[in-house]
Amino acid sequence: MNQSEPQVPQRAAGEEEQEEACGSPKARPEESGEGRCEGQGEGGVHRKVPPAAMQPDSREQGQGPGERPRFRGIDEGLHQIRRGEHRLEDIGGDEQARQPQGGRRRGDGRLTSVRRRRFVCPGLAHGCLPGRRNRLVRAIIFGPPCPPDKPGGPLMSTHRIPKTLLGLVGALFAGLVLIGGPPVLARQAPAAPVVWPQSASDVAADPTFRFGVLPNGMRYAIRRQATPPGQAALRLHISAGSLNEAEGQQGLAHFVEHMAFNGSTRVPEGEMVRILERLGLAFGADTNASTSFDETIYRLDLPRTDRETLEASLMLLREVAGELTFSPSAVDRERGVILSEERTRDGPAMLAARAASALQFKGQLPPERFPIGETSVLKSVDAAGLRAFYQAWYRPERTVLVAVGDFDPEAMEAQVRKSFSDWTATGPAGVKPDVGKVARRGAEAKVVVDPGLPSAVSASWVAPPDLAADSEGRRRASLQREILFAVLNQRLSDLARGPNPPFIGAAASFSQPFQAQKSAGVYGLARAGQWRPALEAILTETRRIEAFGVRPDEVDRVISDWRAGLTAARTGSGTRTPSALAATVTGLILDGTVVTSPEQDLERFEREVKALDRAALNRLAAEVFKGSGPLVLLTSPTPVEGGESALLEVTRSTLKARVSAGTSAAASAWPYTSFGTPSEVVERRDVVDLDTTLVRFANGVRLTVKPTKFKADQILVQVNVGAGRLGLAPDRPSPEWSGGALVEGGPARISAKDMERALTGKVYSASFGMSDEALVLSGATRAEDLDTQMQVLAAYVSDPGWRPEAFDRYAAVAASIHDQLASTASGVISRDLPSLIRGGDARWAFPSREELAAARLDDLKAAVTPALASGPLEIVIVGDITVDKAIDAAGRTFGGLPQRADPAPLPPGALKVRTPSGGGEAVVRTHKGRADQAVLFTAWPTTGFLEDPRGARANRLLAAVLGLRLTEELREKQGATYSPSADSTQSLEIPGWGYISTVTEIPPDRIAAVTQDIRRIAKDLAGRAPTDDEMARARKPMLESVLQGRETNGYWISILSGVQADPRGLDAVRSLIPTLEGLTAADVQAAARKWLSDDRLWRLEVIPEAGRTRTAP
Repeated sequence: MNQSEPQVPQRAAGEEEQEEACGSPKARPEESGEGRCEGQGEGGVHRKVPPAAMQPDSREQGQGPGERPRFRGIDEGLHQIRRGEHRLEDIGGDEQARQPQGGRRRGDGRLTSVRRRRFVCPGLAHGCLPGRRNRLVRAIIFGPPCPPDKPGGPLMSTHRIPKTLLGLVGALFAGLVLIGGPPVLARQAPAAPVVWPQSASDVAADPTFRFGVLPNGMRYAIRRQATPPGQAALRLHISAGSLNEAEGQQGLAHFVEHMAFNGSTRVPEGEMVRILERLGLAFGADTNASTSFDETIYRLDLPRTDRETLEASLMLLREVAGELTFSPSAVDRERGVILSEERTRDGPAMLAARAASALQFKGQLPPERFPIGETSVLKSVDAAGLRAFYQAWYRPERTVLVAVGDFDPEAMEAQVRKSFSDWTATGPAGVKPDVGKVARRGAEAKVVVDPGLPSAVSASWVAPPDLAADSEGRRRASLQREILFAVLNQRLSDLARGPNPPFIGAAASFSQPFQAQKSAGVYGLARAGQWRPALEAILTETRRIEAFGVRPDEVDRVISDWRAGLTAARTGSGTRTPSALAATVTGLILDGTVVTSPEQDLERFEREVKALDRAALNRLAAEVFKGSGPLVLLTSPTPVEGGESALLEVTRSTLKARVSAGTSAAASAWPYTSFGTPSEVVERRDVVDLDTTLVRFANGVRLTVKPTKFKADQILVQVNVGAGRLGLAPDRPSPEWSGGALVEGGPARISAKDMERALTGKVYSASFGMSDEALVLSGATRAEDLDTQMQVLAAYVSDPGWRPEAFDRYAAVAASIHDQLASTASGVISRDLPSLIRGGDARWAFPSREELAAARLDDLKAAVTPALASGPLEIVIVGDITVDKAIDAAGRTFGGLPQRADPAPLPPGALKVRTPSGGGEAVVRTHKGRADQAVLFTAWPTTGFLEDPRGARANRLLAAVLGLRLTEELREKQGATYSPSADSTQSLEIPGWGYISTVTEIPPDRIAAVTQDIRRIAKDLAGRAPTDDEMARARKPMLESVLQGRETNGYWISILSGVQADPRGLDAVRSLIPTLEGLTAADVQAAARKWLSDDRLWRLEVIPEAGRTRTAP
């Protein structure tokens, strides 16, 4: 059991609610912000869960703050396309608890006809450095990461930009460059109403919420949710963002959001976060805020719902709402933090995002109001200017408080009234600038060239928005449009996975960004230099659906999948998390959408599809791609011959060409229902204190089962096979980057494309990855589809298809990955750190350009086939299932496979991995981004977990305190950086391997000074023990995070993976909380004295390459 740096399943700060919408599932759910994005289903692949190899691995998380999974970018890029660039996910499911619906993971699975989905701008999504999406736990042995080291660091305010034209470009770029999620689609809303929309709609609201309005106009929504027990989510939503800024105020909405944590009438500067840390909220993950074009949201996720925690949390939100003080000195200090953030977010993705916005919103306000603002304004604005913006827009009538959790709703309502009724606005209300009207335009084109961008093309048509109120009729029309776009995405996916595909992947969507326009768009990722066939293909498919509509079999497939998803959502509605439910409300505020329940959604869906007018769908198809346009955007890493003229020429010729009707594909039967005679169970042991059962079949397959009721009808499955990364040859390029091609290729007897059709209406998923000690196949399902889920995973293990076209898609994306990684400092860290921190070991090295170009499918096949064929095999099943049913499902699939080997010793030298020794000169790498961007990574070598388990946990607590002091010094006092962080990483598998680390984004000329600050703080920790307050603020969020994690299936599937091969992991779980509770300040100081010496410090500096001159735009 190797768990370098295990921890609780953590979402990125703010990530709990960032579900992807219109373009990818989980870009940052809570605030759905982008108008309506419709139709995008999977876009294609049966692999509904992001591949484990491309995420922080659930079993090998030896990653310090700057380190990320080696090959996440390549696979994630393809994954987002395959999911139609945006999966249909409700904005509310927490990452680990999200259920796969109808073959897709859709959060709560709520497929309402007016869906709220959200994007995060690649250039602005905070949390880019450690990696954002779908974190499987690092497995809790040491405890959760230090509070300042939550993904993205402290106070990760999410900025969103319109997806629209950028679409696939943004999503793919986000995956490839590893800097965050796709761009956000936001909305422009009318003046905030002071009544809830259901009062003027025929759509009934979710009856489990208590909606109200205070006399001052502030609204609130309250609901009791007792699962998980003792937790709550509070959201303060302000209907104001960057679109509310006047000329000369660009960036003030975001600046004000930062100042919310820097002093108010009752809370001194810097004290707000400390108060919350003492209550157990981690800075960044549980305490956060976001600024969009049209909204600002403050989030508190409470680990407890005792009176002290609730009253303190509401008091702090009340301070944010109307009591901020804007001390001039605090403003000046925070200014540096925001400028650091601007540096971090700027890059090729932001360049493309701005170009896309300028093209799509020509003559309108959004391109001039990106939330990060203008550096000239950020550098010059004073406290009076910020206060004026705050008083104009932070007003009761523009505010909604959402409270969901394990509390008495009546008591909560009384407390809300007591806390907020005395709030009155100061001064005149702000006058919102005119967003502008949609201009009549013909075909237009824009080319954006940057080495850090992928070759991708998009086309969209825009028209004036539909601002009608929410109603049953509007939802009916929206459902029809969603079905239409889902069909189109199926077609695009089939093209991408067919012979000689014109693009790597493509997707289409409909949206109403900012309610400033409605937009129908289609976009595709092209092979290098092959933008023409990609553009021709996406335009042809829009014309085909316009001319010939949709076929009955296509519509039936969509309905079947969505029915499965909505049914699963209804079943699991009682175990949604407070954060998910709070997200449901905050995501619907701006455009006046009525909050409805999964039960209502399913009932409405069945009613509407029963009366669905197929002819109406075809009429809609003939009209949806009308309006101004097409507006065509091409991003390219190299100059494009002919530029915009060539782009327009291809566009016009394609629109004039004849198009023929498509044909229905023949339905395929699922061929993997039998795997031979099931083996007998030869051993069954119960681990009573952990409610876990360990099983061994006669053929050597091991099964670990833990029944839970955390998430109704959710079942997670993980299959660990062979030896993993440690079993690779140390002298050859790792094939891990292409591992997802195994799943993308489908099993041998059915292609991935036909597999999706054969399993329509089933809830399942499949992903493939590699941890240090195993190949990992994983999935998520519900009880009635567990057999299907197990058949899918067993088919991949026993009979992989190894289709060349699947590998080719990965190779096509990999062709430009180096340029994209080199375009930012964080990309270089992602590329180089995993190997450097392991002494240059090739098994963790990112392949060179030459190695990627020379890679072949046979390399991957040779690396994994022996393990798949006969290697040790362990299955872990966690969720809403009985032990006997799990044994039966595993026995009838994996139990029928040929004899599996017992775990064998690793090859000689496999465990000879070393942390680099410190004390010498810094290792220097260069990036091709802005001249004022740099990252400093420092590490002190420690040792492995098993050498000293208690000491390893002391190291985590030490790193937490180190992170607190770094944040206080570098962010709060100096304003030098946006998100300094610290971490401790120690391996369970590799003897002697571990380190304590820091990571800081700074201008290059500050590296020497910050290095000295880090040395000084480390030395001070060795000489001065942490205070009681520091110990509480470091320890309490860790403990609360562990306790919260234990209420999720994701936690347990990570913890239990590998325990049959190495049961020491169970003892580590048992001892975690007692050890953390028992550690003292003296223990932390002793760890600092042992490890944090100058002569042991190793440094990695990522600086601009010589000659780079570009700075802030």
